[in-house]
Amino acid sequence: MTTEQGRADGGAYDLITMGRIGVDLYPLKTGVPLAEADTFGKFLGGSPTNVAVAASRLGRRTAVITRTGADPFGAYLRSELRGFGVDDRWAGEVDRYPTPVTFCEIFPPDHFPLYFYRLPKAPDLEIRPDEVDRDAVRAARVFWMTGTGLSAEPSRSATLAALEARSESGPTGITVFDLDWRPMLWEGSPQPWYGRALALATVAVGNAEECEVATGESDPYAAARALLAAGVELAVVKRGPLGVLAADRSGTVVEVPPVPVTVVNGLGAGDAFGGALVHGLLAGWDLERVLRYANAAGAIVASRLACGAAMPFPAEVEEVLGRAGGV
Repeated sequence: MTTEQGRADGGAYDLITMGRIGVDLYPLKTGVPLAEADTFGKFLGGSPTNVAVAASRLGRRTAVITRTGADPFGAYLRSELRGFGVDDRWAGEVDRYPTPVTFCEIFPPDHFPLYFYRLPKAPDLEIRPDEVDRDAVRAARVFWMTGTGLSAEPSRSATLAALEARSESGPTGITVFDLDWRPMLWEGSPQPWYGRALALATVAVGNAEECEVATGESDPYAAARALLAAGVELAVVKRGPLGVLAADRSGTVVEVPPVPVTVVNGLGAGDAFGGALVHGLLAGWDLERVLRYANAAGAIVASRLACGAAMPFPAEVEEVLGRAGGV
């Protein structure tokens, strides 16, 4: 479904994400330090934006609440969103701040340093509470927000307002808190804000480090229990080469191994996992099937250079699952 068709059809979105967007500039040769790189690829980036793209690729109607600068890079990002089938109606402009740019160094299989250029402030941190379409957020089947959105005002208040809109009239769909810990983007302690968000979310997703920041627990099983105790109904702990662990309020615990892959760039794998997680939860699959599908989607993107542009289509995920003997 194209963005224009989605607008014409009306109705609730399958997924609305909120938060970071920017331009990713990646060296076209792997294993080259930035100081020596001389050719770069330009890509749509930003974790919640990539999640919206990933779910759109899997057939879901998606939109993103974000902000860019009033500059050519911002125009580029909105064009990319539309091209990927993601509704850009809430991707507004902020005059006084430039669109963020992110560089990375690519040293497979597991070293991908990131360099964020988000100063003096990123436009996506300028989303204000009164700019949030609470009716649309409330109606979405899934709402996805991130830890970075809590890192500064007014984005923090806007993100909490969106979460409160989801819960003020009782449980509404699935509300995902992507723990998304980026320490270089924070001033002050994240714990109070993470605690408030967890109390308003139904699903928490994060890697071991992010779970420790949110709960104080480094053991994945203890972290999952702590996330459930904090208020969510489903805790998903991504464990890299050890696979993924998920636990829910009913006492179900599922562990799924990773899909073997030759890693090119691991930075977008978690976002592909997130979009596929949303897809599987909306489809009503059992938890093991959801995790295997999400793992396969993440593995595909890890084997590619880009993030947003690399998100797989359903046939690609099914092919990988078939080779891996998955469900």
